Amino acid sequence: MTFSTQNNDRGKFYNNADSFAMAFDEEWKRLGIKGCEKLDKTEKLNQVLENLKEHPFVDSSPEQAKKVCLFRIKLLNLS
Repeated sequence: MTFSTQNNDRGKFYNNADSFAMAFDEEWKRLGIKGCEKLDKTEKLNQVLENLKEHPFVDSSPEQAKKVCLFRIKLLNLS
């Protein structure tokens, strides 16, 4: 089942960790380009979660969404 968000111009979001991980990667990269590199990892993580708060996975499983973020940060060695 697909879910759209009001400001989703990147396609459709699905209520699963894979869809959220893809959205997280895009948003993390977008924040880096936008000049948010001055933020520490925790601040950037919180900003990403805020920006993706309408994603169905964040809505239904906020703790799991945060765990996915932390895993992606560690897996991809993001800063």
